Amino acid sequence: MFKWNIPNIITVLRILLIPLFVTAFYMQADFSKWLAALLFAIAALSDWLDGYLARRLNCVTPFGAFLDPVADKLIVVVALVMLVEEHSSVWIAVPAMIIIGREIIISALREWMSSIGLSRTVKVSIIGKIKTWMQMISIVVLMLSSEEHLLLMNSGLLILYISAALALYSMSVYMLQAWNATENRVD
Repeated sequence: MFKWNIPNIITVLRILLIPLFVTAFYMQADFSKWLAALLFAIAALSDWLDGYLARRLNCVTPFGAFLDPVADKLIVVVALVMLVEEHSSVWIAVPAMIIIGREIIISALREWMSSIGLSRTVKVSIIGKIKTWMQMISIVVLMLSSEEHLLLMNSGLLILYISAALALYSMSVYMLQAWNATENRVD
C-alpha cells in the first residue's frame, strides 16, 4: 500500500515535473533552456531532499525505495534523449547510450536478483550515487551550453563522460556481486 508521506510526495512531484521540464526545453522563448535547466536542477535537488527527509523523519517505505530511483532514471533518460536530439552529436550520443543502457541492465539485474531472493546483493553504492550526481550536473551544464559557449559545452561533455565511465564501473561491480552471489548460492 502506498503511504503518503513528505518524501514520497516529493518523489511523485519530481515525476510530475518531467512534462513541465520537457515543455520548457522545447519552448521557443529566449529563456526556455534556462527554465528547463532550472526545472531539471530542482528535480535533481529534490532527489537529495526526499532521501534525506525519508531517513531523517524515519519514514522510509518500500514503495518510496522503489519509486525514488525510478523517478531519477526517468528524468535523466528523458533529458539525455532531448540533449542527443538537440545537439545531434556522437559525442553526446555515445555516453548517453552507455548511461541509458546501464540503467536498463541494472534495473533488470535488480528485478532478477529480487525474484531469486537476493535483492540486497545489488543495493545502491556510493559510486552509483556519485554517478547520478555527475549525470545531473552534466545535464544542467549541457542544457545551458551552446556552440557559442564552447568552454561550457566541453565542461558538460567532460562531466558526462566521467559519469558514463562511472556507470560502466558501477555496472561491472553490480554484475560481479550478482555473479558471486548466484554462484555461491545453495538451493
